[in-house]
Amino acid sequence: MQGAGWQFWIDRGGTFTDIVARAPDGSLRTGKLLSENPGQYADAAVEGIRRILGLRSGSPIPAGVITAVKMGTTVATNALLERRGARTLLAITSGFADALRIGYQNRPRLFDRHIVLPELLYERVIEVEERLSAEGEILIPIDVEKSRAALQRAHADGIRAVAIVFMHGYRFPRHERALADLARGIGFTQVSVSHEVSPLVKLVGRGDTTVVDAYLSPVLRNYVDQVAAELGKSVRLLFMQSNGGLVEARRFHGKDAILSGPAGGIVGMARTATEAGAERVIGFDMGGTSTDVSHYAGELERTFETLIAGVRIRAPMMHIHTVAAGGGSICRFDGIRLRVGPESAGAIPGPACYRRGGPLTVTDCNVMLGRLQADYFPHVFGPRGDGPIDIAAVESRFGAMAEEVARATGVRRSPHELAQGFLRIAVENMANAIKQISIQRGHDVTEYTLACFGGAGGQHACLVADALGMRRILIHRLAGVLSAYGMGLAQLRVLEQRAVEAPLADTLRPQLQRILAELERAGTAKMTAQGVAASDITVLRHLHLKYEGTDLALVTPFAEAGAAAEAFAAAHRARFGFDAPGRRLIVEAVSVEVVGGGEAQSSSTLWPAQCTSPPPVRATRQVWFGAAAAATPIHSRDDLRFGHEIAGPAVIT
Repeated sequence: MQGAGWQFWIDRGGTFTDIVARAPDGSLRTGKLLSENPGQYADAAVEGIRRILGLRSGSPIPAGVITAVKMGTTVATNALLERRGARTLLAITSGFADALRIGYQNRPRLFDRHIVLPELLYERVIEVEERLSAEGEILIPIDVEKSRAALQRAHADGIRAVAIVFMHGYRFPRHERALADLARGIGFTQVSVSHEVSPLVKLVGRGDTTVVDAYLSPVLRNYVDQVAAELGKSVRLLFMQSNGGLVEARRFHGKDAILSGPAGGIVGMARTATEAGAERVIGFDMGGTSTDVSHYAGELERTFETLIAGVRIRAPMMHIHTVAAGGGSICRFDGIRLRVGPESAGAIPGPACYRRGGPLTVTDCNVMLGRLQADYFPHVFGPRGDGPIDIAAVESRFGAMAEEVARATGVRRSPHELAQGFLRIAVENMANAIKQISIQRGHDVTEYTLACFGGAGGQHACLVADALGMRRILIHRLAGVLSAYGMGLAQLRVLEQRAVEAPLADTLRPQLQRILAELERAGTAKMTAQGVAASDITVLRHLHLKYEGTDLALVTPFAEAGAAAEAFAAAHRARFGFDAPGRRLIVEAVSVEVVGGGEAQSSSTLWPAQCTSPPPVRATRQVWFGAAAAATPIHSRDDLRFGHEIAGPAVIT
């Protein structure tokens, strides 16, 4: 994976695009741009590469200068949230046209009288006359001519993406393959078939995932092709998948792109926390739009079925809990109370201090309280990208809001009190998110290290730790761009799955070993095809176990029946607080994870040598902590060394 040229590791987020560049001499450089900046550049990722290389905006990138670009992107996520995917056709077994709309009939808000169902991703359904039994017997042969006519009508109407989902297709795919060949012959450019996308039992989850893949893959492919064209054919382009592994651009699919950016942050957090000696970590990634929290205790945690934007997705993803609380979360008074988010000021117009006429946000609260100082803020904004952050605009907005609150409630609050109140609300939202992935799952959060990263993570680290009773915080030297750094540290990963649905027993072991061997061969072939040497490949085998009569499977390492049952019982107790001794276990599926490649991190580049002299103070400013402002020293992170101790209150920029 090492090369003599430049490497760029990029996280294209909703508000900012973060870039870490490794120069040919091994040194690291960083950059951060607004993800959307019309009139300035077309794509933030490519523009960031040009700026670090010293090229003018829009100029071609010289061939041979860059060896690899590794990216995470929110393109697919945004397309799903905003319903801007490709026009999609659903082809499903006759009689099941409404199956995905009906779903599981869940009522997450039991007392809502008016239920608003999420908008469907597919715009048309065709019912295909075909049916296979659960044993693979052909009950109704596929009607090729009728199917061809239906596909041709959809194609004539401009639909180019099709999702094919047949009953029992995950195990017996002959009919799905036949219709896929037919669709490609007609001219559909995106054909997603369920036995390839999600080869697992359950029609609804498998179907939804296949539709997501068909809906998002064309959007993703357009973006990938755009970036690849800018970079040139000599650059190896890799993308981060939701499961925490890299994959070559041409193998990057919609179903694997939903958590592309946040997954890089988890990888970066895990690798850097391990290097720092932290074994149990809560990840706290606060960006401009949202905050992602995660749990790490020696291995990357994944979920295999997720509900995102009203859509069920059965694909391996990092277990991340997200709340709408970021630096750009809008702070407002609704006439009765103060509210923070979920709306965000985004990249355009951004917070009020960005000189674009934006609303008050969490970032502006930190400006109002002196925790963000204009002359130490690392970026400048404005219509032409000039001038420091606008403190006067923030003070004026908070002053006007204080008057509004006084008129509505009869209680007069100072602008500083309002800013602190908004921060308390945001911190409580973030602390509650951490409780959901820690305390509610049986973990004692006070024994963990809070690993803070993201552009706004450091501003709120101490407040969040105090709210949770945590005593140790880790802020990596590259915390502001850690998701991008994680792209560089990540390995390539291929996950292969197959449904089993059989009772766990030692007599099942030969069948499981045969299936796992087949999956391992398939995964290894995909890995070596991406240029990873066989000697660099590691294979992990897993069982997906559940109690008979239940739906939720837990993942355990592959082992003989007794050891697997013990591992499952321990995982069940940790997750739910109990187990059921004597109850029969079912092997729902097996999976193989093939891992290879990746970069080694250089400690000498990341951590300065130890120093025992006092850290220098760059300036002293008035900063609000509690009810009053205090003269507070300003330290530069670049001046800090191992061994330095700083007594608070203090600000580290």
